[in-house]
Amino acid sequence: MVEVAEIFRLHGPQYRTQFGQRLLPSHRRAMQDIEQCRTAALGGQVYFCQQCQTKRYSYHSCKNRHCPKCGNEQATTWLQAQQSLLLPTHYFLVTFTLPAQLRSLARSNQKTIYNLLFRAAAQALLQLAQDPRFCGGLIGMVGVLHTWTRALLYHPHVHFIVTGGGWSQDRWLPARKDFLVPVKALSPIFRAKFREQLRQTDLFQQVPASVWPQCWVVHSQPIGSGLTAFKYLAPYIFRVAISNARLTKLENGHVTFKYKDSASQQIKFATVSATEFIRRFLQHVLPSHFVKVRYYGLLAPAYRQLLPQARQLLSASTGKLKPETLKITAPPTPRNCPHCGGPLTLLSPLAPRARAP
Repeated sequence: MVEVAEIFRLHGPQYRTQFGQRLLPSHRRAMQDIEQCRTAALGGQVYFCQQCQTKRYSYHSCKNRHCPKCGNEQATTWLQAQQSLLLPTHYFLVTFTLPAQLRSLARSNQKTIYNLLFRAAAQALLQLAQDPRFCGGLIGMVGVLHTWTRALLYHPHVHFIVTGGGWSQDRWLPARKDFLVPVKALSPIFRAKFREQLRQTDLFQQVPASVWPQCWVVHSQPIGSGLTAFKYLAPYIFRVAISNARLTKLENGHVTFKYKDSASQQIKFATVSATEFIRRFLQHVLPSHFVKVRYYGLLAPAYRQLLPQARQLLSASTGKLKPETLKITAPPTPRNCPHCGGPLTLLSPLAPRARAP
C-alpha cells in the first residue's frame, strides 16, 4: 500500500534540495514527522507472543496533526469534550469561501489571512443574525478552517456549525427550521468586514481591485440536531489533506490518487509528479500553533455561562428534557498478536533514535 510517508522518504530529499531556501519550518517539520511516524526512529515497545514464539515491534506515532496515520482517535475525544456545548435545537452549516484572487496572498501569509477569514466571517454572521427579521438573538458558532479540495488543490474556506436560534434577554429566539439568514445579504457584509480589517495590514495594496466588486461565495444549509452537527464537523477538524487509502500508485516518480468529483460524484484519478504531490500536500500544512477550531457568540468562552439557561428554555419549549448524549467508545482491548491472535507480553521499551514525539 502506498503511503504519504513513503513518498516523502523517497522524494522528500530532492524536494528539500530544490526548495530548501523557501521551505517553511512548519513544512520541514511535518515532512520529518510523517517520514519517521511509526518507525524505529521514534522508539516504541517490543512484545513477545507465547503462542507463536515471535517478537512484535510497536513504534510510536509522530502525533503531528498533518500526519495521515495520526489523529483518528482525536475526533472521538473531541466529540466527547463538546458534550457541554450541545443544545436541544436544530443547527445549520454556513460556509465562507475566500475568492480565488486572494488565494495566492493567503498561501504566502497564512496566519494573517486565515485569522482575518475567521474574524470577518464570524462578525458578519453574528451581525446579520441579530436582525429580528431572521433570528434576533446571539447565536452560537463553532468554526473550522479547511484549505483543500478533493483533488488536493488550494481552496481556503471556513465551515461554521451554527445554532438554529439565539439568546436575547433571558429568552431563546428560534430560527426557522430551513432558513437561518439570507446568504445574498451575508456575502457583502462578509466582504466588507474582510476588506476593513485587511486595510489595517500591509497586505491591502497587494490585493487586485477586481476582488471587491464581485460576489463572495457564502453557503448555508440546515444540518439537523446538535449531535448530528458536531459529528459532521469532527472529521473536518482532524482529517488531513489526503489519506493513505486514496493513494493508488507510486511509479516512475509520479503519484496517482483517487478523489470524488464534486460535480458528477464520480470517482476520478489524478496523476502528478512526486514533487507536485509534495507541494500540494504541504500547502495545507498550517502554521505552527495555529488554532483551526474557534468558538463564537453563545459558544464563546465568555458567554458559556448562558448555555444552561438556554438549554432549560429549549427543553421546556421542545419537550426534550434530556440532552443528546455522545456514545463513549469502549476502551481498547489488550494488545494481541497480529499473526495468531494470542496475547502479547511487553518485553522492553525501545529508545528513540531521533526526536521523541
